[in-house]
Amino acid sequence: MKSSYLHVPRWIATAVVLVALIGGGVLALGFRNWSGHEVFGASNLALTMARSSTPVSLGSFSNGFASVLKPALPAVVNIHTSKVVKSRASQMMPFFNDPAFRQFFGDQFGQGQGQGQGQQQQPQTEREQSLGSGVIITSDGMIVTNNHVIEGATDIKVDLSDKREFQAKLIGTDAKTDIAVLKIEASGLPTLAIGDSSKLQVGDMIFAIGEPFGLEGTATMGIVSATGRGGLGIENYEDFIQTDAPINPGNSGGAMIDLHGDLIGINTAILSGGGGGNQGVGFAIPINMARSVMDQIVGHGKVVRGYLGLFPQDVTPALAKEFGLSKPGGALVSGLKPDAPAAHAGLKNGDVILELNGQPVESANDLRLRISQAAPGSSVKLQVSREGKTQEMNVTLGELPPDKSAEEAPGESTGGGLDGVNVQELTPDAMQELQLAPGTRGVVVESVDPASGAAAVGLQRGDVIQEVNHQPVHNITEYKQALTAAGKQPVLLLVNTGGQTHYEVIESR
Repeated sequence: MKSSYLHVPRWIATAVVLVALIGGGVLALGFRNWSGHEVFGASNLALTMARSSTPVSLGSFSNGFASVLKPALPAVVNIHTSKVVKSRASQMMPFFNDPAFRQFFGDQFGQGQGQGQGQQQQPQTEREQSLGSGVIITSDGMIVTNNHVIEGATDIKVDLSDKREFQAKLIGTDAKTDIAVLKIEASGLPTLAIGDSSKLQVGDMIFAIGEPFGLEGTATMGIVSATGRGGLGIENYEDFIQTDAPINPGNSGGAMIDLHGDLIGINTAILSGGGGGNQGVGFAIPINMARSVMDQIVGHGKVVRGYLGLFPQDVTPALAKEFGLSKPGGALVSGLKPDAPAAHAGLKNGDVILELNGQPVESANDLRLRISQAAPGSSVKLQVSREGKTQEMNVTLGELPPDKSAEEAPGESTGGGLDGVNVQELTPDAMQELQLAPGTRGVVVESVDPASGAAAVGLQRGDVIQEVNHQPVHNITEYKQALTAAGKQPVLLLVNTGGQTHYEVIESR
């Protein structure tokens, strides 16, 4: 077999080698600088894993969150209060002072040494101590905390992180949101910047700082579990941030901060499941709400709120069907205060408020919050569904009277029937006994079988049924006629409980 050879001139071979060397060098430099990563072309050909010097989410916290917490901790203070209360012994055993008890047993119970026969025992008192937290919001000593931390206190002291102690002056409180503002005489104090709680989203990382069990400067971490929590029965106005960050007794009034170190909430409450400690369900007042309250307390000495004068109720799927709505939502008017703005504007029981100033109303709690934040005397535009048709209504808000609580929503109910319900005529004597307003009409529930569906939905003795399927009932005859007309269809009742009306849907009878 013959072999064949390709004859290549020397000068061509030399040129090919030079081109290969130059091209390889260019490629090596290119790969070395590709996207800023030193991957190829290392001096000793050892490969180096790529690292980005540009921080990504949480990248700047590689060693923890000390950079956020260190400047924030000094702005959170310990608040300890005291107040004089009746001694527990005198509260628990007042019968020791009863003359008949003393005549039978003598003065050996509840009498001090040296007291003569017949001398009246002086009331015993004791000083009650409590602990909480607060947040410095101005460098000259303005502090925000919870109302329940200082409520009833005769002496309020504030301990700073540098061990200084100050006597605090109470500037004002708002029990309806559980906010209080204190002032200490100091300057150059550390403060927390005010954040924007409306930007919070479920999953955002947050920190809770306070003095749980009196343990100074304690920080815990968690996420935002939910926003806009209401209907918990903790406060009159509820728009809580829910978190799983551990919050314990003594954390009340402390700071909830975000990753920027900004104040976005005031720690307020926990659901402890009866155990009294953290169960991963804690609540904070959003700083946007707290700031509005603080501004009014400092500027005017009180909080002024808008007032409609009605009882709003959440619209359940069953109620939505009854009132001709395509889906649940809005706030159902289940009662009106006489001579209040809502009544003057023409709102009626059974109206469903769908929008407020062009924005959807999500629930009864949503309506209460937004009305409370509006200025008395201002006009609001409502979109209302009445008998399946929508209409626009303008209402000029009043001022929430000092002795009134939030426009409250009665509890919801589900299912049941009217079997086992006995009613009686609503006589003047019954109206007086039930403390009902003059002019109240209906039939009064005399008894409810505990095993009945009516009992399951909460109907009880003393309730007054005022409407059946939108038909007013003034006596037992009208009540029975309305029930007969309903047949087997769901029954919608307007019920008056202790002067407050609410709707209940009875799915079957």
